[in-house]
Amino acid sequence: MASVTSILLRCSLLLLVLVQSTHSSVAPKPKNAIAEEHEPAHPSTSHTYIVLTNHLAKPSKFDTHERWYASMLGKNSNRIRYIYGTVMHGFSVRLTDGEAQRMATVPGVSRVYKDRPYHIHTTRSPWFMGLHDDFGAWPDAEFGDGVVIGFVDTGIWPEHASFNDAGLGPVKSTWRGKCVDSPGFNSSLCNNKLVGAKSFVTADSSPRDVEGHGTHVSSTAAGSEVPSADLFKFAGGRASGVARKARIAMYKACIPMKDCPDSDVAAAIDAAVSDGVDLISISLGDTARPFYDDLLAVATFGAERRGVFVVMSGGNDGPTASSITNVAPWMTTVGAATTDRVFPATLRLGNGVVLTGQSLYNIPFSQGAGTIPLVSSDCGKYDLTPDRVMGKVVVCSQGVGAWAGFDVERAGGAGMISADSRIRFGDAVRAQPFNLPGLLLSSTGGKKLADYMSSVAYPVASFNFTCNTVTGENRAPMVAGFSSRGPNPIVPEILKPDVIAPGVNILAAWSDAASPSGSNMDPRRVEYNIISGTSMACPHVAGVAALIKKRHGDWTPAMIRSALVTTAGPLDKNGRDILDSGSAVGAALTGATPLAAGAGLVLPRLAMDPGLVYDAGAQDYVDFLCTLNYTVEQMRLFVPELNKCDRTIPGGVANLNHPSFVVVFDGRTRVCTLTRTVTLVSARPESYNVTVSAPDGVKVTVTPATLEFRWPNEKRSYSVQFSSEAEAKVRPAGTWEFGHIAWENRKHRVRSPVAFKWDN
Repeated sequence: MASVTSILLRCSLLLLVLVQSTHSSVAPKPKNAIAEEHEPAHPSTSHTYIVLTNHLAKPSKFDTHERWYASMLGKNSNRIRYIYGTVMHGFSVRLTDGEAQRMATVPGVSRVYKDRPYHIHTTRSPWFMGLHDDFGAWPDAEFGDGVVIGFVDTGIWPEHASFNDAGLGPVKSTWRGKCVDSPGFNSSLCNNKLVGAKSFVTADSSPRDVEGHGTHVSSTAAGSEVPSADLFKFAGGRASGVARKARIAMYKACIPMKDCPDSDVAAAIDAAVSDGVDLISISLGDTARPFYDDLLAVATFGAERRGVFVVMSGGNDGPTASSITNVAPWMTTVGAATTDRVFPATLRLGNGVVLTGQSLYNIPFSQGAGTIPLVSSDCGKYDLTPDRVMGKVVVCSQGVGAWAGFDVERAGGAGMISADSRIRFGDAVRAQPFNLPGLLLSSTGGKKLADYMSSVAYPVASFNFTCNTVTGENRAPMVAGFSSRGPNPIVPEILKPDVIAPGVNILAAWSDAASPSGSNMDPRRVEYNIISGTSMACPHVAGVAALIKKRHGDWTPAMIRSALVTTAGPLDKNGRDILDSGSAVGAALTGATPLAAGAGLVLPRLAMDPGLVYDAGAQDYVDFLCTLNYTVEQMRLFVPELNKCDRTIPGGVANLNHPSFVVVFDGRTRVCTLTRTVTLVSARPESYNVTVSAPDGVKVTVTPATLEFRWPNEKRSYSVQFSSEAEAKVRPAGTWEFGHIAWENRKHRVRSPVAFKWDN
């Protein structure tokens, strides 16, 4: 799902929530299971629709919202699937298109959405982010003990060792969730680690994970410590979630081997908030769309209003510009980066050139001087025929994964090679668990291979597999080529992604019902799998957020997001700029910009003590939506009680109190002034001085240049004037350049990325 192995199956879902609700928010329609099996529950031409209502408009003659909703449907009230009552209000129901059009005219109905699918998008990564057992964020936050993380995903494999509850006390007394008995899933499987599990998939009532994605992401964020973990002897070592003592609540919302309907995802979010999760992690998404037309944006806004921190994957459609998804400012959007661990394998071409790729093929051997013929293929099953590939190494032209190896093997192929056209550097390539000799090359290696094959009549090559795991030798982190990029396609003035986190070749728990390759022809079963995607990056940030929540239980979601952003690192482990592995072959080598990396790599130790934070609440986001000129009807999807927009953000949406800046210069504007307010979260008085970095020809003036704080929680505001100087070089329209603003003292550095766009 949200693995890039699973990107071939779908995208990702992951999200974390803090809840203070007093009743169950999602109530599946009571029904007679036997009767429903034999009755035509809905006409064959119907679809699932989500009907959002203004709950304040309920006529007094109805004592419950459920009865009001039933009256709208009359004799068809048995079609209701879910009733939403926490993060939003309304219901999902099977309707024909004509019935949906009529439903939209019913008094009290705010909007009718047709169900749309979302797609689902570790032994070393916590340590790579700077977490240590004996000092820093882990012991300071008690490893996240007691914080409940809600996951909206494909389910969970509860018997896995990563969900052992040894040493954990009871869940908090305010917790209202539970594990639901269902076929193949006994509620007794839950414990003080796995404290909730339920399914919202109509055709699959069990929260058991048959795909692996939900098991992987939940163990990445909050898996218990396991002394020894590996995949086929690769990446061996101690496994631990980022917040290993946090608790897990799984809300299954994805149809096995298909997608994640937004009606089910919304129901899962609604239930998670009602149950009382502290965070929600969602590794899934779809193409970005206006917030009023995005049910996920509406549902997560409702979570934000109830103090729930939401973290989401940014998507796997990079390096295309503006491919980023989940871009609302109340979401924390995460991109994917590499770690300092690789799984090298080499290919010696007939001309003597040696190409290095990555592979999880686990049989060491070297073919030495021996060579095997190479043949190109699109690796579709109709092209993989014995007469073409028997005894040859197949070079797949479409960048396919290890799952294609079973088709190659069935046709008699001796091995396979694939190249990822989106990955420039070999160290950022996704490792794949090939069933036969095979490796994945970067776009650079793939071009060299293609050039060789086109230059000779009978191309040949030989493999060398050492089956080693190499750490600490490669440049890391780098932004993954597949990680979706900004600028924000809906509101360019809000910088997305917010941050990056490890999302390439992540080892974590796996479902016993799923193969490591994703192929249904793969008989192998593993306890841990190595997969890639922004789905894998998202739970890393969810785990860090859980640590922050444990340490600072009274912080708002915006404060947590600010701490993550302003302490993130723009440099790699050797103090050089983080590279962008998605940059084009042949192009100049460049560092990753904030459109690819946001503020940089999440650093848990610094995020625990950021010094200053940029806070924002529900009213700030209401003002933000009003500034977008949303109609009253559109606004009521988010705030049903709103009668009109009383105010907007002075100076436009770029003045939202966000921990980053976007400055747009156009033919009318050469000077832009933005304001921000920061809050002291340190225990003692502090003074901060500003430093700035800006492109040539841009003058930045910060007023005041020093901020003095006398007591905790004190707020101070400042303004920044950005001027594009008249004598500066002329930039073509659409040019982006970058800088930063940082408030510093001897203990803290509060850094905000700044993106400049010229729209002349």
